[in-house]
Amino acid sequence: MKRKQTGFTLVELAIVLVIIGLLLAGILKGQELINSGKVKNLGADFRNVTTAYYGYMDKFRAIPGDDANVTTHLGATAVAGSGGTLGNGAIEGNWNAAISDATKPPESEAFWQHVRLAGLLAGSTTVANDSTYLPTNAEGGRLGITTTNPDKTASSTFKGAFYVCSGGVNGKMAKQLDATMDDGAGDKGSVRVFPSTLADTADPVADPLDATSYVVCAAF
Repeated sequence: MKRKQTGFTLVELAIVLVIIGLLLAGILKGQELINSGKVKNLGADFRNVTTAYYGYMDKFRAIPGDDANVTTHLGATAVAGSGGTLGNGAIEGNWNAAISDATKPPESEAFWQHVRLAGLLAGSTTVANDSTYLPTNAEGGRLGITTTNPDKTASSTFKGAFYVCSGGVNGKMAKQLDATMDDGAGDKGSVRVFPSTLADTADPVADPLDATSYVVCAAF
């Protein structure tokens, strides 16, 4: 005798669909939590660098990277910044400048050795043009500091004593980071979003695209 073949009942199909829905919801929620965690880490970078900047000033009455008496303050292994005028109150050099000579790094890159030797941030104190020395963020993009305004808009209102910039941040995270730290508008306020390829010569982006990579800079 042939056995009668039966398919899934409506109840069984409904249960399967519910399970699939729960799995998808869990995956999406998990991804959301991961992204939120990364945004928190990105925000922490800005706070930590700013704390190190002011901590160094309080300790030595000088600006890290621009310190004209750095060997007196930190010892013979400390390297003075170059490419500008030491002791003039400015961290000169692009936020993401390369280091062509480890004995004469731009002030913006000497900054990292100075705050690390002072015990204000963790990381390598051996100046080098690679990831062992140059800091990165949670997305693997460069993290940097400068006193050069990255906003090249005419009559820019992006004013600050210095700027901390974080590269390789996708638009979705950039918007969330801006909303967390500032006003949520990429082209206004104390946090602004710039195109990655033109970060040193660009106008800020009002509404970043979710999947596009950007540089986020904050003025302090």
